[in-house]
Amino acid sequence: MTSSTEEQTPHAASLTRPPLRYKTRIAPTPSGFLHLGNVLSFALTALLAERYQATIVLRIDDMDQQRVRPEYVQDIFDTLNFLELPWHEGPRDAASFAGEYAQRHRMPLYRQALEQLKDRGKAFACNCSRKDILQLDISGRYTGACLDRNLDPGQPGLSWRLDTRKPEPLMMNTLQGAVAVALPEDQQYFVVRKKDGCPAYQLSSVVDDAHFGINFIVRGQDLYASTIAQLYLACVLGNDAFQRSLFYHHPLLILPDGSKLSKSAGATSVRYLRREGKTPSAVFTLIGNQLGIPGALKDWRGLSMLLPT
Repeated sequence: MTSSTEEQTPHAASLTRPPLRYKTRIAPTPSGFLHLGNVLSFALTALLAERYQATIVLRIDDMDQQRVRPEYVQDIFDTLNFLELPWHEGPRDAASFAGEYAQRHRMPLYRQALEQLKDRGKAFACNCSRKDILQLDISGRYTGACLDRNLDPGQPGLSWRLDTRKPEPLMMNTLQGAVAVALPEDQQYFVVRKKDGCPAYQLSSVVDDAHFGINFIVRGQDLYASTIAQLYLACVLGNDAFQRSLFYHHPLLILPDGSKLSKSAGATSVRYLRREGKTPSAVFTLIGNQLGIPGALKDWRGLSMLLPT
C-alpha cells in the first residue's frame, strides 16, 4: 500500500485519472434514543458530503438484537426528519429498513467473510469469559489465551477472534494526508464473531462499508482505535477499497463531568428536547454553543466552522 495520497484525499488532484467520487454514511445503532453527540456526527458528515459532493448512505447497525427496540429504530427517522439532515440512499422509514436494509439481509456476506478468515487460519475459537480475561490480565485486555488451544470453531457458544500476531503495514488516509498507524494493544485479537454466532461489529462494519461502496468515513474521535482495527481486518481480508477510504475523526461533545454523551443520558436525547418544545435551530445552537460557536444557529450548516480547513 502506497503512502501517496494522490487519489486518497480530496485535496490532491490526479493528472491522469478523474477525481474520485466519494460516498459516505451515517450509521446509527438503534440501542437507545439518539442524542446530541449523534446529531453532531450526522451534521459533520452532511457538511463534508456537501464540501466534496459525496453521496450519503443511511446504514442502521441493528445486529445486537438484544438491545434493539422498534421505538429506537423509529427514533432514527424521526430525528433525521425533524432536524432536516439529508441522506440519499438507504431506507426512508422503519418499514423499508426492516424489509430491505436490516443487517440480517446481509448475513450471507458476513458468513462469507468469517469463513474466509477461518479457511486462511486467521481466526481462532475462544471460550474465555470476561471473568477469565480479567483473571489473566487485570486491565481486561485479551492476551491470546486460546490461540494454541485448537478449539473447534464449529462448537456452539464460542467466539472467534482475529489472529493479530503478524504486524501489517497500515496507512490511514485523512483529510490532512496519509499517516502510518499500528494496531493498539487494546485491539489485539479482537472478536470477529460473537458467541451467539453473529458477526461482531468490526467485521459487520467493514463488510457493510464494502457492500454499500463507502469510501469516506466520518466518526467520533473515540472510534479512532476501532478504525485501525478495521483497517487491519480489511488488510487480512484483502479489502483494498476499505484501506483506500478516507477517514475523518471529529471531536466529541463532553458532559460537564468530563464524560462523553451516551444513549442513557436522556436529557441530551433529541426526543427529550423535542418534547420540551425545542426547535431544530435550538438543537443545533445548543451543540454549537457547547463547542464554542457563539450565537444562534439556523440549521446544521451553522456547524460548518467546526470542519477542518
